[in-house]
Amino acid sequence: MKKGLLVFLMLMCTTVVFAQKTISGIINDADGKPLASASVTIEEPGKNAILAYGISNSKGEYKVTFNSSESNLDLKIKAFNQKPIAQSIKNEDQKLNFSMDSQATEIQEVRLKTKLITKKGDTISYDLKSFENKNDRTLADVLKKIPGIEVNKDGTVLYQGEAINKFYVNGKDLMEGGYGTVNNSLPKDAVSKVEVLENHQPVSILRDKVPSEQAALNIKLKKSVTMTGRGEIGAGFSPLLWNVKLTPMFFGQKNQWVVNYKANNNGESVEKEGNILAFGNRWEGRRSQAAQKSWTNIETAGVPDVPEKRYLLNNVHFFSANLLTNPFKNKEWELKANASYTNNSIKREDLQTKVYAENSQAVSGGGTFISSTNNRFYDNALKGELIFTKNAKKGFFKNTTTWNSFWNTDRSFVNNNLPLIGNKFANESLDSPTGTFQNSLSTIIPWKDKLINFMSYIKYQKDKQTLSVSPGNYMDRLGFSFFDQVTQYANSKTMEVNHSASVGFSYRKWTFTPEFGLNLSFNNLKSAITGQISNSSYFLGEEKQNNVDWNEVQPYTQLGVNYKSQNFNLNLTLPMNFYGITYKDNLRGNYLDKNKTVFEPNLFANLDFASFFKIWAFANQSYDFGSFGFLYGGKILTNPTSLQTRYSDKVEMPEYLSRMAGTRLEYRNPLNNLFFNVRYNYSTNKRNLIETFTTDGFISELTLQSLQNTTRSQTESAEIGKYFPKFKTNLSVNASNTDSNSFSYFNANLLESSNNRQTLGIKFNNTYFSWLSVDYNINMNWSKNINKENNNTVNFSGWNHNLATYIYPSDNHTFGFNWDELSTKASGQTFRNSFFDVSYQYTWVKKKIDFEFKWLNIANRKVYETVSVNVLQQLVTTNQMYIRPSQFMFTVKFNFK
Repeated sequence: MKKGLLVFLMLMCTTVVFAQKTISGIINDADGKPLASASVTIEEPGKNAILAYGISNSKGEYKVTFNSSESNLDLKIKAFNQKPIAQSIKNEDQKLNFSMDSQATEIQEVRLKTKLITKKGDTISYDLKSFENKNDRTLADVLKKIPGIEVNKDGTVLYQGEAINKFYVNGKDLMEGGYGTVNNSLPKDAVSKVEVLENHQPVSILRDKVPSEQAALNIKLKKSVTMTGRGEIGAGFSPLLWNVKLTPMFFGQKNQWVVNYKANNNGESVEKEGNILAFGNRWEGRRSQAAQKSWTNIETAGVPDVPEKRYLLNNVHFFSANLLTNPFKNKEWELKANASYTNNSIKREDLQTKVYAENSQAVSGGGTFISSTNNRFYDNALKGELIFTKNAKKGFFKNTTTWNSFWNTDRSFVNNNLPLIGNKFANESLDSPTGTFQNSLSTIIPWKDKLINFMSYIKYQKDKQTLSVSPGNYMDRLGFSFFDQVTQYANSKTMEVNHSASVGFSYRKWTFTPEFGLNLSFNNLKSAITGQISNSSYFLGEEKQNNVDWNEVQPYTQLGVNYKSQNFNLNLTLPMNFYGITYKDNLRGNYLDKNKTVFEPNLFANLDFASFFKIWAFANQSYDFGSFGFLYGGKILTNPTSLQTRYSDKVEMPEYLSRMAGTRLEYRNPLNNLFFNVRYNYSTNKRNLIETFTTDGFISELTLQSLQNTTRSQTESAEIGKYFPKFKTNLSVNASNTDSNSFSYFNANLLESSNNRQTLGIKFNNTYFSWLSVDYNINMNWSKNINKENNNTVNFSGWNHNLATYIYPSDNHTFGFNWDELSTKASGQTFRNSFFDVSYQYTWVKKKIDFEFKWLNIANRKVYETVSVNVLQQLVTTNQMYIRPSQFMFTVKFNFK
């Protein structure tokens, strides 16, 4: 029923597009001079609601687009010191000119009232003060309450369900996508407005030429020069706890900077604030979140699906500094520098029970497997970056140089209780240093009526990983029975070089951008497994070694076609890509190559209509011929219980073809504070290879096999958000339905499953009473998985909710209560996990200092329990994950100014 409702809504909304009407004309004053800033509204007779509106420009021109089933409508025009006009009009396209008579406006009383939400062109402005409650302290606290805006768990800000591409403060992009620090630490009292810049093109010279499908956020501060920031110092116990946050900030007209030091052992991963959450667009060059290449891993305990503060047993120190300055008198040039360092240690522990059915194809006769895992992760990361930019109407230049270093050490102690065998235990360790260097350059030079763009990107990365497992007989079923210790070595090197050039020229509302380029990638992997007996090491044969090259040469040419009018944007990319990929196994003499020219078009378009509506269309086709690490002929311990070989005599080079099409309808009405969007996406993935798994419930092996298979996915979703000023309430509801299928080759059997999943989420914020605020969120999900071979069906459901309520008996005192409830249900088993917190906060109003006492996890729950089902393996897994016990924290919170 949910699925049918979503489809019906989309069909109805799409039908609206074809019923729109437009009224336009010119408004003059009594002397025949153009009248600017006159408001034109369209209303349905007898209804006190605005259907659509428009504002006349400096030439007196106006244009209003709307849709209605009524045969006649009311048109009203208002302007300062002019006599209002109201008349009935027919519901049809027409041009109407008006002349307004002068009429002095008598002002008896002046009341200044800020509008909650205003819209001007492609900019929607939110008055931050209208959405905050008394307990909010930072921008992030308020942002998640604004209709149309969502904040993901990782800190990513979404507008109408899509990630933003820029995060500005007073129009400047200091953080270059890593905006988590500012969002979490900028005092809300320093902010005047939050602006959403729809269809934002970050490159100034390309505005009105190359449209964008993403929005940006601009944080407008109350002062053009602002010294501010946020700090916290806290201590607690059970065990001894501490928390330090110091984030001073400065935002000026020429310089901006943020210095950030955060450290704690109370369960907050502050180091994630350094992650890049927004990447701008391709014209700014290439920029990516640096990550280690993972060849092997220790066994790890599960992570519970609860707020991080509930389970993360950490000890973290994170320092970062960001600087933006104008180095020259010409303020178009900006120099940005940022650096960060992370030192972190994490503990994690769980107890897992796997129950295989008697007729399971994974374990003959079924069985119960119990394992406990105890982890210690020690992470160190260092980053430095320099960005030199000129972003002007007459030219663009951006060079980004980035250095990253990681040196991590992970430890694990594992104890498995296996049927007919008993306990098997192991100590595991993984050392994984990584170094990367990246440089990206992009420049756009105007030449007569054309734009010339050059882009260059270079990346070098080196990874080294060493996994040690003892005793070796822990993996006796993999052939390591006789060793005291088994060690997996893996070293890899990657070199990427991308160059391109393009020329853009415009004709009326069209922009054409032919481009050609060359992408190169050179990669090498060396790996080996050794066994140790009495301090002597032995290589375990060529079958457990690798020396593999994976090289790519990809010349391409493409044509970008862009059309932009007042209400319609079209972006079409038509690339012809030549893929030349070679795989070479230097130990075994195996050689594969792929040479193919393919067409990979990409389309997106949007249409504004009826003042508040926008409809989008998306489509693309892409090929995937694999990447470095997809194939290797020697066995690798990807973890101590999994041995993989990604090559066999019958394997060919991968060739995956993906196609996607979708549409999205948006409604953004700042007049009644209503936002909603409806989406539909359909995708297919045609593949020529399939992964083949074999397992006995404890040890598993993986290889590749040639087999044509196609997966499909279809998703319908809707989201609506409404702010009710009279009740000071923000309410949003989202729902989705997804149907998909999947294939796997499991223990010599080809299995296909169909999957259906629905979700429903509700968010509610209320500050109607001056002494009370309530925030409530609930998310529910249902899924059905069917094994098509035996028609075995498994239903799974779960839900979680959070209630946060605060009572303010006076300006100085705040009492808080928080309730998290999480539940999972599958295969007749249900697990519910409840968490309760209370807090008291005293505020020194004059100094804006908070003294907070918080008692977390009052019930002292120490284990989080969940259940999951694998319909293909006929496996039910229950997991007990150890979490933080009851704890107390006293914290002093303050603004720097």
